[in-house]
Amino acid sequence: MKAVRIYETGGPEVMKLEELPTPEPKRGEALVRVQAAGVNFIDTYQRSGAYKSALPSGVGSEGAGTVEAVGDGVSAVAVGDRVAWCLIPGSYATHIAVPSHRLVHLPDGVDAPRGAAAMLQGTTAHYLAYSMGALGPGDTCLVHAAAGGVGALLCQMLKMRNVRVIGTVSTEAKARVAREAGADEIIFYTRQDFEAETKRLTNGAGAAIVYDSVGKDTFDKSLNCVRVRGSLVLFGQSSGAVPPFDPQLLNAKGSLWLTRPTLTHYIAEDEELRWRAGEVLDWIAGGKLQIRIDRSLPLAEAGEAHRALTSRETMGKVLLIP
Repeated sequence: MKAVRIYETGGPEVMKLEELPTPEPKRGEALVRVQAAGVNFIDTYQRSGAYKSALPSGVGSEGAGTVEAVGDGVSAVAVGDRVAWCLIPGSYATHIAVPSHRLVHLPDGVDAPRGAAAMLQGTTAHYLAYSMGALGPGDTCLVHAAAGGVGALLCQMLKMRNVRVIGTVSTEAKARVAREAGADEIIFYTRQDFEAETKRLTNGAGAAIVYDSVGKDTFDKSLNCVRVRGSLVLFGQSSGAVPPFDPQLLNAKGSLWLTRPTLTHYIAEDEELRWRAGEVLDWIAGGKLQIRIDRSLPLAEAGEAHRALTSRETMGKVLLIP
């Protein structure tokens, strides 16, 4: 098999494509031939050292493919099954051994690329839209990076809940993507003050929930965009980590809620994983949810995939195709 590995943290150049022995599935595992691997910001954090992990290590945590072999005690999947997964380290590879209880079957009508593209970002958007607090029809939410992989899926899911969506984007091309995903209002953060525009669009009240994946560059103004007793959901840090601050600020700005969730805790149980991923994949199969794939690259170009993602030039999912 071939796999992308890192032996030290740093820039995209530290990732190396290597020839390795193909693993034998252990008890409870399935060996999957990877047909598509998703590229996510968390991969870049681990590669750069922003998130610590033991080295050397594989890269990537999401993909889809076909089961080639199963270990003892496996009944949930069989050879030939089409499956997808997320939060499984080492997914930038031609083969991967996965605990069989963490695999999700791909429904008819969802191919491997779309299955891989849906898993991490789709289940993330699902818990953001459905598990971050009470939202009623007509409530307004602010979604940063509304044309990104999670952002465009989140906009679609919020519209399923009859929520009014304000999306921030940097370009006209990204505005078109966000509007197609259901954003009712667009703010160009490169030439508009998103705080002032959010206040204007909500008659000064602010948004029920602000979804912020940017972090350091947007955090302070994002807090100012939250309505009284509303929530700021900080689920990423593409611009860097948020500095420490006094929690009294949440009181002063209107008894706000602040959470820093991670997908790990929202699909920790197998039943919850199957629920979230199952709904996302079924929506895709039925045409209710659209997955946008920005580009597909070979494993050898994992560095270019990371560069494209971190430069914010992508609109949708980046995939690696073994």
